[in-house]
Amino acid sequence: MVHGPTAGSPARAATVPATVTAPAAPKDLPSVDRVLRDAEVTHLMASHGHAFVAAEARRLLDAWRQRALDGALAADELAQLPRVLAERCAERLAPRMRRVINLTGTVLHTNLGRALLADEALRQVLACMGSPNNLEFDLERGERGDRDSLVESLLCEITGAEAATVVNNNAAAVLLGIAALAGGKEAVVSRGELVEIGGAFRMPDVMTAAGATLVEIGTTNRTHLRDYQAAIGPKTALLMKVHTSNYAIQGFTSAVSEAELAPVAKAAGVPLMTDLGSGSLVDLAQWGLPAEPLPQRMLADGCDVVTFSGDKLLGGPQAGLIVGRRDLIQKIRKFPMKRALRLSKLPLAALEATLRLYLQPDRLTQDLPTLRLLTRPLDQIEAQAGRLLARVEAAVAPRFSVRVSAMRGQIGSGSLPVETLPSAGLVLTPRLPGKRGLGRALDELQTALRALPLPVIARVSNDELWLDLRCLDEAREEGEFIAQLAVLREALA
Repeated sequence: MVHGPTAGSPARAATVPATVTAPAAPKDLPSVDRVLRDAEVTHLMASHGHAFVAAEARRLLDAWRQRALDGALAADELAQLPRVLAERCAERLAPRMRRVINLTGTVLHTNLGRALLADEALRQVLACMGSPNNLEFDLERGERGDRDSLVESLLCEITGAEAATVVNNNAAAVLLGIAALAGGKEAVVSRGELVEIGGAFRMPDVMTAAGATLVEIGTTNRTHLRDYQAAIGPKTALLMKVHTSNYAIQGFTSAVSEAELAPVAKAAGVPLMTDLGSGSLVDLAQWGLPAEPLPQRMLADGCDVVTFSGDKLLGGPQAGLIVGRRDLIQKIRKFPMKRALRLSKLPLAALEATLRLYLQPDRLTQDLPTLRLLTRPLDQIEAQAGRLLARVEAAVAPRFSVRVSAMRGQIGSGSLPVETLPSAGLVLTPRLPGKRGLGRALDELQTALRALPLPVIARVSNDELWLDLRCLDEAREEGEFIAQLAVLREALA
């Protein structure tokens, strides 16, 4: 409550404003019907319909009524009700999943959607989602078909497998494979490969969920061929290898390769299954990147079943791909759990289009966004940093200084955890006399970047904000980034 001046307190009286906005009472609020008759709101209903706008008006009036009861609603706010209602409607209808600009330096960022789909995949999705399609219809025979057939021949051609099936992610592929091949029996796994990946997905828990009995062999850092041989018994149904793509053990280590283990599995009449996780289908070493195990190599080395992801190094949509021996794939495909884990038409369309790109390997670094970003030349990134330096400086001055800097990025999503990519970008440093207030300044800057029309996601390192430019597409995103720097400048003013 604001009091007027009192005798003997001239200094205090001088600070009281000349006019005070009166609070609104609950009775001052209009009815819902009256709000809906307002010309601006009538226009709003023409766009969004009566039911939606009326419901939002009711919610807004309820909130304002509570504010009025608390004495927190000013009378002059009532004139702004149509505008506030329009903003509220726009906010409610705005998508929650939005495009962002990834300046974290991590190419396959799990929190930012992992792999970007190729243009060909986007066109395929749009064409097949907007009209009926042959998801489970054989166009040649004119009868019901199998949705796996849309991608099976491509997967077999690329990997050399006898057969293939797909599910909704690689965790599902592993779960289904174990359940179908070792449910009610024993599966042998090295202790060093009992990994936990994102979301607390632990291999021992997967074994339990799949109904298999886990037989651990070896130690965390060393497992030998004799350990597998000793573990095989009458109840053994599966030998399993897990590629530890999300961590690395260094030093005094020993592991058994698939090529070494395959003859043992074959002699015992037990299938050998390996989970590769990251799902690279081409040798990354040809572009100077660290090599990852390939499904085609694992099959050639004698693996019976191989599982891998579609949305990591493969560069497609989220999917779990299972390739291998025809009889085992057929057993997996017919397992009851398969229907619950099957891939829907949208990711299937994107996966088929992505796999087709691998039929033209010479064009992969142009057509597949994941490989294009991973192989982007360093001098190109450095030149981009130079172009953006002055513009970003103008947007954040005088509160932050900006400099071009060399950086190290990551492939991401559990792929090659100890490997980094040379990159470049801009480093923004708060201009403060000391350490005090650094965290608050960086938080405010990150918040302002995330609040931009096209949110920008960066990373903090050593009390500075780093904008790693490896993933900033020159053809489209660079211009969009520049266009909203004026908004950033206003937010930081």
